[in-house]
Amino acid sequence: MKKAGMAEPAIASFGLHFDRLVRGERGTLSESEIQPAPALADSERLAEHRETGKSSLDKVVVIKLNGGLGTSMGLDRAKSLLPVRDGLSFLDIIARQTLALREDTGVDIPLLFMNSFRTAEDAAATLRGYRDLAVADLPLGFLQSRVPKIIEADLSPAEHAENSELGWCPPGHGDLYTSIAGSGVLDLLLDHGIEYAFVSNADNLGAVFDPDLFGYMVDVGFEFLLEAADRSRAVRKGGHLCRLADGRLALRESAQCPAEDLEAFQNIERHRYFNSNNLWLHLPTLAEQLAEHGGFLPLATLVNHKTLDPRDPDSPPVVQLETAMGTAISFFQRAAAVRVPRRRFSPVKNTNDLLGVRSDAFILTRDSRVVLHPDRIDPPVIRLDSRYFKLIDRFEDRFPNGPPSLLSCERLQVEGDITFGSGVVVEGSASVSADAPAKIEDGTTLSGQVGL
Repeated sequence: MKKAGMAEPAIASFGLHFDRLVRGERGTLSESEIQPAPALADSERLAEHRETGKSSLDKVVVIKLNGGLGTSMGLDRAKSLLPVRDGLSFLDIIARQTLALREDTGVDIPLLFMNSFRTAEDAAATLRGYRDLAVADLPLGFLQSRVPKIIEADLSPAEHAENSELGWCPPGHGDLYTSIAGSGVLDLLLDHGIEYAFVSNADNLGAVFDPDLFGYMVDVGFEFLLEAADRSRAVRKGGHLCRLADGRLALRESAQCPAEDLEAFQNIERHRYFNSNNLWLHLPTLAEQLAEHGGFLPLATLVNHKTLDPRDPDSPPVVQLETAMGTAISFFQRAAAVRVPRRRFSPVKNTNDLLGVRSDAFILTRDSRVVLHPDRIDPPVIRLDSRYFKLIDRFEDRFPNGPPSLLSCERLQVEGDITFGSGVVVEGSASVSADAPAKIEDGTTLSGQVGL
């Protein structure tokens, strides 16, 4: 890692997590060690803090996590380059949102991307098209650390004979804290009078700046504020918010749950909230915490099982040691969570999500927000046959004329190798299936059970 240019705190952080791996520590949290999270303040009832938020805009930076490649969709470049709406990529939308926010408020709110070694170049190339995006001498991005993948069989560092980069991986978004400090960007922000950061994933289209939430953070004096949303059956297997015995809030990820507690873990009535991965930070306090812990936060170790080449399931099994930024909530004395509506958690994780946001069930607003069409209450539920639609190139081939109309669609399920013609409309719930390659003809209206 030192030869790769990693700073000492990043090396020390990896050493901690590797040592835990060797010792078999998984940072488990049993049901007996936690309590359900308390009822949370509702973000839609925080309008009284709006003026504080607006008057403090010169003290905040927007940070987007941009380290992912989207390999599960067959991408080999930055996922944020993927066109998601009206030909605009995630990066385009984020840049335009930022410029619109500045125009509306009259404040040059800085924008930062935390890039991985695999996404930095692509991101820089795209952002050069937005000449007014950079603020003063602040950069538009910084690099997160890279750490070795670990061969699962013998815990040795992974190496790939043909592509050396495949032996490395980003250590999860929990590396935000180590990297923003190690890059010098944290000090630079503080020197510019920036005291707060709004952080979210680049692929979360719902994560837009909210002055009410920001004002709430400032007025109450929180050091760490996590946006949590109501769990549903669809997300019950993901991590949840909880409370430790000493009263501190914590996140319990699925990897931290003992097998015997799985039923309780998935109980959405007991554990009501999940982490949207949108959070607000008080940067001076973060600097103090990092100084106290040697330049990194000793977050819970998350063991991610992969293959050395993500696109080759037959390549050697590896372990990626990662951390999650939300787990830092337990390191801050004045930390809290706030309940936010589900619309603030609208990630595009797969082609099911992509079809929805590209369709007329969503609109692109003047200020470049991607939101549900005003005639809809919830997004359509989409299930595409992964055999033919999971990978982006196959997905695009089967929608050569763009997505069907989903404005009146409640649910769409597709089973089989099916290509959609132009002007297709889906109404209500539709289940379309075919045993052989088939095409839905131009102008077809789909509803109910449809066999081709």
